[in-house]
Amino acid sequence: MTTLQQKETIPSEEITKNGVSPAAAADAATVVPPSSLYINRELSWLLFNKRVLEEAMDERHPLLERVKFLAIFGSNLDEFFMIRVSGLQAQRAAGIADVAGDGLTPTEALAQIAARVDELLREAHVCWERLLHLLRAQGVEVRHYAELSSADKTAMTAYFEDEIFPVLTPLAVDPGHPFPHISNLSLNLAVVVRDPAVGERFARMKVPGTLPRLVPCPPEEGTHTPHRFVWLEEVIAAHVGTLFAGLHAVAAYPFRVTRNADVEIQEDEAEDLLRTVQQGIRERHFGFVTRLEVTEAMPDRIRDLLVENLEMDSRNVVVGAGEMGHSSLMDLMKLDRPDLKDPPHVPRIPEVLSTGEDIFSVVGRQDVLLHHPYDSFAPVIGLVEAAARDSHVRAIKQTLYRVGPQSPVVAALIGARDADTQVAVLVELKARFDEENNIGWAHALEEAGVHVAYGLIGLKTHCKVLLVVRREPGGIRRYVHLGTGNYNAQSARIYTDFSLMTADPDIGADASDLFNLLTGYSRQKTFRKILVAPINLRQRMAAMIQRETEHAQAGRPARLIFQMNQLVDPQMIDLLYAASRAGVTVDLIVRGICCLRPGVPGVSDNIQVVSIVGRFLEHARVYYFQNDGAPEVYLGSADLMERNLDRRVEVLFPIENPGLRDHIVRDILSVLLADNVQARCLRPDGTYERVRPEKRHRRIDAQAHFVRGKKPVSRRVFPKPLPLPSSLASPLARGQGGEV
Repeated sequence: MTTLQQKETIPSEEITKNGVSPAAAADAATVVPPSSLYINRELSWLLFNKRVLEEAMDERHPLLERVKFLAIFGSNLDEFFMIRVSGLQAQRAAGIADVAGDGLTPTEALAQIAARVDELLREAHVCWERLLHLLRAQGVEVRHYAELSSADKTAMTAYFEDEIFPVLTPLAVDPGHPFPHISNLSLNLAVVVRDPAVGERFARMKVPGTLPRLVPCPPEEGTHTPHRFVWLEEVIAAHVGTLFAGLHAVAAYPFRVTRNADVEIQEDEAEDLLRTVQQGIRERHFGFVTRLEVTEAMPDRIRDLLVENLEMDSRNVVVGAGEMGHSSLMDLMKLDRPDLKDPPHVPRIPEVLSTGEDIFSVVGRQDVLLHHPYDSFAPVIGLVEAAARDSHVRAIKQTLYRVGPQSPVVAALIGARDADTQVAVLVELKARFDEENNIGWAHALEEAGVHVAYGLIGLKTHCKVLLVVRREPGGIRRYVHLGTGNYNAQSARIYTDFSLMTADPDIGADASDLFNLLTGYSRQKTFRKILVAPINLRQRMAAMIQRETEHAQAGRPARLIFQMNQLVDPQMIDLLYAASRAGVTVDLIVRGICCLRPGVPGVSDNIQVVSIVGRFLEHARVYYFQNDGAPEVYLGSADLMERNLDRRVEVLFPIENPGLRDHIVRDILSVLLADNVQARCLRPDGTYERVRPEKRHRRIDAQAHFVRGKKPVSRRVFPKPLPLPSSLASPLARGQGGEV
């Protein structure tokens, strides 16, 4: 692999098989220590989750929306331990000491992760205490059991006896009772009881996941607090003695276990992928323990007993000051308190689709671009439903990655099956944490007579493609939908994504070739317009970045604007560094992980990275190349990560209509880059700081701007890059030396 630290003499017009131009890599060679050029992936992710936590602290959000962000923070952290931390722990346990590109060994990375997580949990506890105070002022209380009145405790005793006691199962731990299995993400009580005949005993009590974590309390007379709750585990702890007749319950300490959930599917050894994935789901419940959460009140002897019986590394114990499992707080969003939530957003139907004209007539005449959730997802559902009931449609082919539990898209596909319409669907069974849902849809589709495929061995199918083949008076015509987001009507209301509906013949032919590759036997190596990973996407992306670099070297205007979820791939980072050194202005909008360091003198002076976390999840992938006045814009499903470029089926598609292309750059990307309310700027030292509006500059909140449907904030199609505020410039960025 050619990297920034290697110099090779290879003709500059060649592109290596991995997509990196040796000339570009050599031009980017620098005396900066190699590890200083890359931010650790896991530490960058923790900074992203810190930005989510900061949203929970932001007083500009309605109160329950802040609680929602805290719940998302907790859910994110759970998945981080299940997938990313568990992988590093496995490497450490195996004695693997390989140094990553950022210079950290697995052991060193885990030590820094532990320190950062401890800081984040303390901040989250302070945030929750503050939110509790504010909620109480708005008539919403979440109390500890000890704070309840005698009347409340009487009511909780009745609830315990009627609803909780019947489903509890105390499990003793002694020579006759082996230590029970503790399931992933389960909340438990470590119960200490005293037996007059034996002495101290230990038992485990699982907190039932079938009951609400926040137990409603009855209305309190004489108060104005209509919504009152108490923690379920505290109700159980207060009554735990009733389960141990004749013994004395000394104490009950909550704990929570997180297990490795990164199950590897050996597809090359699996005769039946469906059965193999089902087995993998079962194995996920028995993965090794990657985190044990306990409270400060738990005695060392109980903690040691858990560590020993869970057969885990004591370094994986996380001690918290407050309640664990923040994700449960999402239940508060169910409250009927619109005054404490964001105003409802009603997505727009573009004018071209609101006249009642047949959708095939509209798309056959012009490309249609949708910007979700500001534009409704209904036209996409409408296209599938129209295809399902149209007697002229001969075939419908679609990829499904995450569709949700109740999917109008799948319902339409099931309804489309008749004698004259072939329906073929590729269901990605390996979509992490959606496997069971997708298996259910696969069975339902198969039972309806739909042809169901599960993709290519060794690759996840992550692209979002719908192909409709229709017979018309002029012959067969193809209609295609391509997107950056999933065919999920629910997430389309909270994720920002793009949809393109087109009847372009070349894109239609490419879609046919793609489905032949996915559902049959094909060695397709070229496509007319779309870029497909892992076939040609990396190479073409590298070539287009290199082309921009050559424009800058020749003194021509050169600019790149990329929006994505994650930027991790070292080869792509090296190419962006080379572009910056050549003078290309590079603006990156990266929501989550970014391993590139902007603003490093001599390496990335011309690169700016911003991250936007707000009401909607920025999920779109957009790649803009100025190309010396012949601009190109690609949208699609792929982030610049090794997994997306090399181990997934991804699609990037061009926006060739000049009006739509300019709309994306002028009306969307320029607004995102101008955001000075929600945006944070990545500093050279790897930290983020919120962008503040300069004096006399108006506040621009990009997502709020799009909700209002305002016109562009600037008439310039190619806005200048935002200057880095002086408060964000580190000594290194100002040329004063220091380590990166």
